[in-house]
Amino acid sequence: MSEIRAFLEQHLAGIFAYDVEHYRRTVSEDLGLFEWYITPHRIDGVPFHEFLMTEAKRAGAVPLVGDALQDGQRAAEPPRVRFDLANYREQRYGDTAVCSYTLLTSTGSGTGIKVQAYNESRVIVKFAEGWKVVHVHKSPTYTSPITPPR
Repeated sequence: MSEIRAFLEQHLAGIFAYDVEHYRRTVSEDLGLFEWYITPHRIDGVPFHEFLMTEAKRAGAVPLVGDALQDGQRAAEPPRVRFDLANYREQRYGDTAVCSYTLLTSTGSGTGIKVQAYNESRVIVKFAEGWKVVHVHKSPTYTSPITPPR
């Protein structure tokens, strides 16, 4: 496993563990994200995600994946989340890397197991203090027509 993939997997594990301090250490302050299932606009900076992670960490919170954020139902116990990086590709250019993959999240709760998938790219840059994510772009995995339906 490359050092970039190891960094990326640790970064993602920190997110799914709601570890805000780890998240801060692994992203740049000027982070930019496109998360289609949250808002159709770019999200800039770290405070937005700090709030989401802090709220999700509370007892019985919903996980930070896809439409789980929309239903508002709190489980009796915190859900368990596993992630896998399918079709992983890493392109490295000096101190910059672009990682693209299909993120598979499996969420287990009292109501069963739900598996979701979406495509994701993360741009990672090596700073003096180590690797940091500077940009994230997520897109749905379903087929979209070139022109919108009438």
